[in-house]
Amino acid sequence: MAAAEGRLSDGADGMTESEREGRKTNDPVDSAPPPFRAAVDALRGARLRPEIEVDPAKPPQRLAPYAYALEAAVVDGDEDLADGRLVLLHDPAGHDAWRGTFRLVTLVRAELEPEMAADPLLPEVCWSWLTGALKGRGLAFEEPSGTVTRAGSNYFGGLGDRPPASQIEIRASWTPREGSGGVPDTAAHLAAWCDLLSQVAGLPPSSPGDASVVTLPQRRGPQKS
Repeated sequence: MAAAEGRLSDGADGMTESEREGRKTNDPVDSAPPPFRAAVDALRGARLRPEIEVDPAKPPQRLAPYAYALEAAVVDGDEDLADGRLVLLHDPAGHDAWRGTFRLVTLVRAELEPEMAADPLLPEVCWSWLTGALKGRGLAFEEPSGTVTRAGSNYFGGLGDRPPASQIEIRASWTPREGSGGVPDTAAHLAAWCDLLSQVAGLPPSSPGDASVVTLPQRRGPQKS
């Protein structure tokens, strides 16, 4: 993945104008309606904190007429502390369940110490991080829904020397409030999503003095096979 600090979120900086124009020619986003193109451009131009690496990903094909996806990881040296996927969906005709023409869908996951994963309040805390991240950025949104799942693994046989592992997984979606021209502030929603990813990874807040952020200590990186 390409580092995101001071760079476009899709790694487009450093390209010549002709290279960018050539890529646009083959970009399916170019044939999409103007509101979707503007929303995707904002995602591609977002600048994020240096610990987060972002890459474009293949979007789902059947959830909406138009879709764009990003994958991200919170990186500490060679270790991924958390990772996730954010998908922007657009249906120009509107969607009754969304109550809008745009929808954001996400998956965020990280490994935890088993003792921490056993905390009965952990799912509620993790869900509050999502809604709190959006509200902390001053974003209006509707119809939030999702799940918080804890999973544990124990290893046997040839893997028996590995310690038990626990993972938290957040799956969620919400409808961003549309602004001028029917375009939501997708760059701000991406920043809020990265705030969530950072919290799940146990990073300190990016803004000094933000006492509203509660982090998870004792992080364990992904186990290598």
